[in-house]
Amino acid sequence: MVSLSTIRAHNASLKSTLPPNLVAVFVGGTSGMGYSTARELVRNTTSPHIYLIGRNQTEASRIISELQSINPDSKLNFIKSDVSLLKGVDEACKEIAAKEKKVNLLFMTVGYLTMKGRNETPEGIDKKMSVHYYARMRFVQNLAPLLTTAAPELSRVVSVMDPRLGRGSKEPNWADLSLKTSFSLQNCATHTSAMQNYALEHFAAAYPKTSFSHAYPSMVDTGVTKVFGPIGQPFMKATIAVMKKLNVAIDLGESGERHLYAATAPQFAPRATAIEGVARGMDEVAGSGAYSLNWDGEVTGESKNAAKWREEGAVEKVWSHTEEVWRKIFGEGGKY
Repeated sequence: MVSLSTIRAHNASLKSTLPPNLVAVFVGGTSGMGYSTARELVRNTTSPHIYLIGRNQTEASRIISELQSINPDSKLNFIKSDVSLLKGVDEACKEIAAKEKKVNLLFMTVGYLTMKGRNETPEGIDKKMSVHYYARMRFVQNLAPLLTTAAPELSRVVSVMDPRLGRGSKEPNWADLSLKTSFSLQNCATHTSAMQNYALEHFAAAYPKTSFSHAYPSMVDTGVTKVFGPIGQPFMKATIAVMKKLNVAIDLGESGERHLYAATAPQFAPRATAIEGVARGMDEVAGSGAYSLNWDGEVTGESKNAAKWREEGAVEKVWSHTEEVWRKIFGEGGKY
């Protein structure tokens, strides 16, 4: 575990170790961990330019006012977008690309909590799967050129979800990765985790000047417990309180500090600039450029199952499927 004192010392050093005018994009930045990480970036860097992408204009205005008061030299923009639609992702990215020549950090926490079954968007993808996988990877693909331009400055992608779920005993259904015919919430969690792991490995190889991390957040009270209603919400809050005492849940503020560390620490360097002491990647190769991180700042180990699936072509299977989805949505009728 990386101690909180080490985290804070590292973050406090960023004004002297990172150049001014960093450009950071926070997808899901109007609440929860995206907001708390943006706040820490604004607090610890010089003249950052922040893009918050979300749906809540009122909350975005409040956050922008708060962050501006923390760092008056920061520049803050809100892009209103429903990123469950891939066409909405493209529109947001086009707006950024029209204004910026580089992007130093793409930080994604956008999520969709539901207890319901498959719920297709107009593009033919389940909404939860779209938000947790397809939309996130579309952001990476679209902004990859700007991230590459940012090198050798900071050039990082951090996607916060759970890299561990796709490494368990349950093998993804390679014949139905989008879960058109085999959807369940458990399958959705397994697939979006595994697909994200392997897709980020693809990106690390394709864009070696940028590093890519899939980070587990631990249990954090982001306010999302309200989705459980008046009966379930008190139970969830009590559960989080107990987990904090057991040191397996953390406050939202600490979560932001730890995620800023994950987004900037030198040991999670891009493949092309791996240095001495660099962390081992998802494939257990030091400095591979794609990292699986625990909430405490340590890398998580690979599983025998996930390694076996990789040897059997998991990266290629996932990426081929992803390109097929995009091809159909953007060029073959507008729906997968």
